[in-house]
Amino acid sequence: MSVAGTYEVVTKTPMGEQKSTLTVNVDGDSFSGSNNGPMGAIAIADGKVDGNTISWSSQITSPMPMKLDCKATIDGDSISGTVTAGMFGSFPMTGSRVA
Repeated sequence: MSVAGTYEVVTKTPMGEQKSTLTVNVDGDSFSGSNNGPMGAIAIADGKVDGNTISWSSQITSPMPMKLDCKATIDGDSISGTVTAGMFGSFPMTGSRVA
């Protein structure tokens, strides 16, 4: 099964659970897309696909400017991984495919 799709995800951060919709558009061993949450759409940068594992980075501006480094594994319709927010550490992310 392809990792392409739309996923409803939850990232557990010190600011509480952050819900968003992750869109993965695969092109060979790379992907593009976005992560849409309450603070708007965050573009996917440097998206890579390695089997059923995806990795990417994103730049956020709120609550402060920083780079997020993300990695997740897709198993059927489930997704789980981590979001690393610089000096703030890594946070678990889980979710499921909705499309």
